Amino acid sequence: MIEIDAALPQTSLSPYLDLSRNEWARLRADTPLTLSEADLEELRGINSEVDMEEVVSIFLPLSRLLNLYVTATQQLHGTTSTFLGHHGERVPYIIGLAGSVAVGKSTTSRILRALLSRWPNSPRVDLVTTDGFLWPNNVLAERDLMHRKGFPESYDVVRLLEFVSDLKAGEPRVSCPVYSHVTYDIVPGAEKVVEQPDIVIIEGLNVLQTPRSREDRSRVFVSDYFDFSVYVDAELDDLRRWYIERFLMLRDTAFKDPDSYFHRYASMSDPEAIDFATTIWSDINEVNLFENILPTRERADLILKKGESHAIESILLRKL
Repeated sequence: MIEIDAALPQTSLSPYLDLSRNEWARLRADTPLTLSEADLEELRGINSEVDMEEVVSIFLPLSRLLNLYVTATQQLHGTTSTFLGHHGERVPYIIGLAGSVAVGKSTTSRILRALLSRWPNSPRVDLVTTDGFLWPNNVLAERDLMHRKGFPESYDVVRLLEFVSDLKAGEPRVSCPVYSHVTYDIVPGAEKVVEQPDIVIIEGLNVLQTPRSREDRSRVFVSDYFDFSVYVDAELDDLRRWYIERFLMLRDTAFKDPDSYFHRYASMSDPEAIDFATTIWSDINEVNLFENILPTRERADLILKKGESHAIESILLRKL
């Protein structure tokens, strides 16, 4: 198995607390389970194996932790407003969630959103994926970037920064583009509107991006606006296998839609589909992982490490 966790802190000098699944599960305390099996079925991704035990052991403790963090941040914001002598706009708590293609970011984000929105005070929780900030396909084609879709240069970073900046400024109504996984493109004229949420989860491959050159060090990055960040981690061999399995499942389902961008692949045989998916993984997704995504892992406040069964086996929580 190819290891990709060599850079993770392993000593007593680590900035992280390293918790086993059982240790983490005990931190749930009395946090109530507010999801049913039917709810979880709707939240799962196409090849996700998240079960209710995972929700109880992993997501409920995380929900509790975030509840405490959000409350503390709101209190600090109130204290600052009192000091300044004014009542500022309501500012949302922003959670960034990153990780590789096929690691299960979308399912993780949806479950987290569902749990957070069911706290007793019923906070308004929005989920925004950075797919909506990809350049439209015609722009990517003009710039010869279709083969780099998902890499940092394929995003309208200025618009993404404006969106997050407006959220943090307390703007009452902020909108962003909408992406279709059917057409594999931005939906012309469509927008998602976010109106004064209490919490926003921003999910994407490169949301924890860092400066990559000396010139970048003075730039503002979307992660600068995050109050908390999560990285979903897994071994390379598992990620590759999950990607191929997902491609095969999509070939037999979503790709059969005549409107799907990938409809041409619906008739592939198993060997053809496996070869094609393996090539896409090796030439695009794995390159993006090592060049852009994995280097941001240690910037996260929380790292959820998955095992080969997709279950989260260990948790790294950044020390305060």
